[in-house]
Amino acid sequence: MVWRIGCCSTLFVCVIAQKTVLIVYAHQSLGSFNEAVRDEATKELSKQGYRVIVSDLYAMNFKASATKSDIIGDLKNSELFQYGEETMHAWREGCLSEDIMAEQRKVKEAELIIFQFPLYWFSVPAIMKGWMDRVLTQGFAFSLEKMYNNGIFKDKKAMLSFTTGAIESMFRPDGINGDINVTLWPLQNGTLHFCGFQVLAPQIFWSPAHCPAEVRTAMLKQWRERLKGLLAEKCLTFAPCEWFGLSFEKGFLLQPEVKEEQKSNAYGITTGHHLGKLLPPDNQTKAQPKQSAVGIHSKL
Repeated sequence: MVWRIGCCSTLFVCVIAQKTVLIVYAHQSLGSFNEAVRDEATKELSKQGYRVIVSDLYAMNFKASATKSDIIGDLKNSELFQYGEETMHAWREGCLSEDIMAEQRKVKEAELIIFQFPLYWFSVPAIMKGWMDRVLTQGFAFSLEKMYNNGIFKDKKAMLSFTTGAIESMFRPDGINGDINVTLWPLQNGTLHFCGFQVLAPQIFWSPAHCPAEVRTAMLKQWRERLKGLLAEKCLTFAPCEWFGLSFEKGFLLQPEVKEEQKSNAYGITTGHHLGKLLPPDNQTKAQPKQSAVGIHSKL
């Protein structure tokens, strides 16, 4: 976007960079509800002035398996192939396969990444898991020094938007599938937040295939309304790195001062850091007030 401001005989040109949203999309069928959800996001965010890029993984025939062919040229250690080490080295040397580098360029440009998919076996479809395995390489997306709230993508946002086959009550703490917060922890904490992303609450479309048409229409309307203020929303809360002993000697364990401060809390810190207590309600599905441990920060 370019604004030209005239002042007497002088012309000032003010260039405002257009912000980018990347939608990583995984569904095989044209006309699916997931496609409708993706299209609503594309239209609404474009209307707001965002540049929207869609990586349609099935249409792209994106390769899901992480193999030696992801590295162009010689391996660092041809005797024992270690995918993580080799792709980190190849990323530094600019020797990753072109399909990976193309997706990494999109990630680098994006302020927000939306993962749009149907929930498969309590997770993402294999093709999307392959995108995560191959695109979020060590060095590019994370390192031992740069992870979680200190991660490489700490200035970016990400979220899951997905459909389920199950109805909502099946994913309650007393439902047959168990607590949806537990289901989402590996993806939202172990993948997105691990890479530093600020994680927005997920958009869950419960069992659209088994809903009347008017319910699906209402779902899309609610999604449109949420999109209007999406990037201004508060993010999910996670335990900050500073609460842990960040070394192999300290085992990356919660610091004793933090444990002491948390003793009086009825709930654990997060879904994963439950400390043997009740899980904090809606920890992975709704933005919550930030956790605090009184008096500890001056000691860490």
